Amino acid sequence: MPETNYLDILNEEQRAAVVHEGSPLLILAGAGSGKTRVITTKIAYLISQKNVDPWNILAVTFTKKAANEMSERTKALEPQKETDKVLIRTFHSLGAWLLRRYPEHAGLSTSFTVYDDADMTTLIKNIEPSLNQKECRTVARQIALAKDYDLKPEDDLSIIGSEFDLNDLYLKYQQRLLATGNADFGDLILLANRLIETYPEIENYVHNRFKYIMVDEYQDTNKPQYKLLQNLSGIKKGNDCYICVVGDDDQSIYKFRGAEVDYILSFPEVFPKAQIIKLERNYRSTNGILNAANIVVKKNHHGSLEKTLIADRGEGGKPVLAFLPDQNTESKFTADLILQSLKPKDGQPKAKYSDWAILYRTNAQSLEFEKEFLHRKIPYVVVGSLKFYEREEIKDALAYISFCANHKDEVAFRRIINKPSRGIGEKTQDKIMESAISLNEEGGVVYSDLLENIRNQKGGLSKKASEGAENFIKLFDTLAGCFDENKALSDFVERIIHDSALDEYHKAGDEIEGTTRVQNLQELVNTAVPYKCTMEGLLQFLDAINLDRTLDAENQAVGDDAVTLITLHNTKGLEYNRVIITGLEEGVFPRMDKTGAELEEERRLFYVGITRARDELYVTSTAKRCLYGRWDFMRPSPFIKEAAEAFTVIGQAPFGFSTRKISPYGQFGRDASAFSSSSSASTEDESLVKKWKKGTHVYHDDYGEGSVVAVYSNSGEFVIEVQFSTGTKKKFLPKYQAKSLEIIKSDF
Repeated sequence: MPETNYLDILNEEQRAAVVHEGSPLLILAGAGSGKTRVITTKIAYLISQKNVDPWNILAVTFTKKAANEMSERTKALEPQKETDKVLIRTFHSLGAWLLRRYPEHAGLSTSFTVYDDADMTTLIKNIEPSLNQKECRTVARQIALAKDYDLKPEDDLSIIGSEFDLNDLYLKYQQRLLATGNADFGDLILLANRLIETYPEIENYVHNRFKYIMVDEYQDTNKPQYKLLQNLSGIKKGNDCYICVVGDDDQSIYKFRGAEVDYILSFPEVFPKAQIIKLERNYRSTNGILNAANIVVKKNHHGSLEKTLIADRGEGGKPVLAFLPDQNTESKFTADLILQSLKPKDGQPKAKYSDWAILYRTNAQSLEFEKEFLHRKIPYVVVGSLKFYEREEIKDALAYISFCANHKDEVAFRRIINKPSRGIGEKTQDKIMESAISLNEEGGVVYSDLLENIRNQKGGLSKKASEGAENFIKLFDTLAGCFDENKALSDFVERIIHDSALDEYHKAGDEIEGTTRVQNLQELVNTAVPYKCTMEGLLQFLDAINLDRTLDAENQAVGDDAVTLITLHNTKGLEYNRVIITGLEEGVFPRMDKTGAELEEERRLFYVGITRARDELYVTSTAKRCLYGRWDFMRPSPFIKEAAEAFTVIGQAPFGFSTRKISPYGQFGRDASAFSSSSSASTEDESLVKKWKKGTHVYHDDYGEGSVVAVYSNSGEFVIEVQFSTGTKKKFLPKYQAKSLEIIKSDF
């Protein structure tokens, strides 16, 4: 494509960014603003119009996919030029490239290999044989995270939150790794920095080689990557390298990986005389969607560089905010929207399943949608995670539950007998199984009770295995006496997970992964709420799950046309025609423990979710949600309160949420009342509102003195939230529970 053509198709700001030269440049690229086009066009422009030697250009991004795309698009713009000489790399592959040139300087073998997670785990096991495989994987992840934070073995590693002596293990690991002459992924950047900082000849080489440096997704840089950019550019040495970074402070959502939004915010101070060019014209979404995104992100005040997305595609419809009674209705609502969109209407072409994406804050939230879609025969794919029932922790818990129902279940027995570790290895398991299997008169295999077989063989086991077997027997003997028809089965499932120590087993190690696994286990507990805590209820529960798994097996042949189920974090860089962001309630999204800068990152995460939508956006918030094995009243997320004006609201808005008229649901072919709660939805009693104000001091016989900290409505019921002086926080329905609370005048 001739130069005049590929510049002519750019808008004014994009063109300014491409032809800019001289001072450092920050291209502040909003979602859907064509940043990849700008950076690839800039490379082509430098080569063809400014006669820059491609050998002097370095472009860095974060994924191999993005690097490949950048390379292909650059070649397409200037096929006659030697664009293949441009070094286009991810940060890690750039580090590897430099280390391959100077391995001895880095203390590496000339033919060094790069250790992956499995290699790291093996090395740690060799260093500390007392650790089991799971603990070794955990230590490996924690060491990798320490390197992402640019921390050495002698540094304070408390930020990692390890339960191990991480300083000692990290030191031994690094010494052993150095002795092998190899490196791990974290070292690729750390050692590259050390080379440039230690050896003047290497520093001179990179400064002479790279006269033009461009970095994509700059808001995602962590400390080692940030230092590498400074070292490559030579900014501290007064080098005349031209540096251009592209990023969006409003899409910085990876602090848990070490990314720091401050690196993009402080770019003008770190790189003197830097110019900022904002790409605000959005080519992805309609104005109604972008209006919601702009309102949301402007609530952040942490040094934002400020920009406003402008839609190139026109107004479009307003996004929809749906208030729904509970999570079951939420999954039905999404299924209804999807199925209705498949029917042509008013001359509009029908949608495809692949037009839709369901977004949620945590992986555990996928279950309700998976179950609903299976029963409604809606094809779906789960991105970035296994399907719910395929996750290791869920398989473990279901194996324990299944063994409660049937002590002859060999598959369940094999999975749980040594998980968590009880010192009962495979040989011992084989011995137990051999004694449990016999042949009947017809020559068929007969299993006896495996629990009884363990009980009978304890004397023949090693001391450690015998103790483990005793604990295993006690666990199931105790569980057998825990059925209670007056309770929900969720109590029983929660006890299994806790008493078996599955929760601690899966929680241990990496904080992020451990938290996710525990959330998944808790979601399994939640699904048991509708069943009675009896053997019959347990069997009904297992039957329902097995039915879902059977339906999943029947629907295995999912082609390209399928609904996407995905966490908000995993949507970065993706886009969909129709998006539903679910679970917009306090404690779900944002998470309950988020405040300050962390809350602002959660808000940016909402912004990222909104800007994934091309044509239609829906946001859901439920009045009740099953959490921790019980139904709990929920409060709307502050994020949707902040942006309510941008949405068409359907369903029954909670008390005090908005004075706006609630719009009808007719545009979707159903009346809003279809999604109202089955319980009373009458207007709040004004006398209750006046009586139970925020700040009212109360006394409760069980909890003592407290103060009303929140008042709101859920499903038409007036709810108060009381913070007691003991630290306990409880919710009450004054309409029904007023006798249990006494209004007092005294302070704490």
